[in-house]
Amino acid sequence: MWQERGVNEMASDRPDPRDRQRPDRQRPDRPPLDAAALRDLALRYVGRYATSEAKLRRYLGRKLFERGWGGEGTAPVDTIVARLADLGYVDDRVFAEARGRGLTSRGFGARRVSADLGAAGIARDLAAEVAATGDALAAAVAFARRRRFGPFDPQGPDPDRRRKQFAAMMRAGHGVAETRRVLAGDVTGEGDDG
Repeated sequence: MWQERGVNEMASDRPDPRDRQRPDRQRPDRPPLDAAALRDLALRYVGRYATSEAKLRRYLGRKLFERGWGGEGTAPVDTIVARLADLGYVDDRVFAEARGRGLTSRGFGARRVSADLGAAGIARDLAAEVAATGDALAAAVAFARRRRFGPFDPQGPDPDRRRKQFAAMMRAGHGVAETRRVLAGDVTGEGDDG
C-alpha cells in the first residue's frame, strides 16, 4: 500500500501512458511491415477516415517509421496510394470539396480554407479553387454569429472589443471588406437575428 511504500514509489510502478506514443519505444510483439500488411493498413485507414493522397502517404510513412520495413526492396507506399486513388478510395478533389464546405459552414474564410487544404496535402490550385467557391459574406456572418461578434455581440459596441473581433475574423481567413461589413452590422438578408 501507498502508506508503506510512499506515493511516489507507487506512481513509479504504473506504466507511463506516453510510452506507447514514442516511436523509439517499439513494441516487441509487432513485426516489421511487409507489402501486404502495409496495404491492409492503408485500406483500414481509408475505410475509416476521409483523406487525401498526401495524408495517406504521411500515415503510411509514420507506420513504417514506427514498425520498420521487413519486405523486399523499398516500401511500395506510392504504389499503394496510386492504386487506392485509381480505385476511387482516395480522391483529393472530393476530400477538398467536403473539407472546404465544412470549414465554410463553420464560418472560416477563403484564406483559412485554402491554408487548411494545403496542410492536408491538396495541390495549391485545387485548394484555391475550392476556397473560392464558398460564399464569403455568409461564412463571415456564420463566424460572427458563432463567436458573438459585431451585431451578435450581447455587450454592444465597444472599440477595443471591436478591434479584437476584427483581428479574430482576419485570422479566420476573412477578407477586410467582409469583416468590416459584418462588424458594422450590415448583414441584411443573411438571417440576422440581432
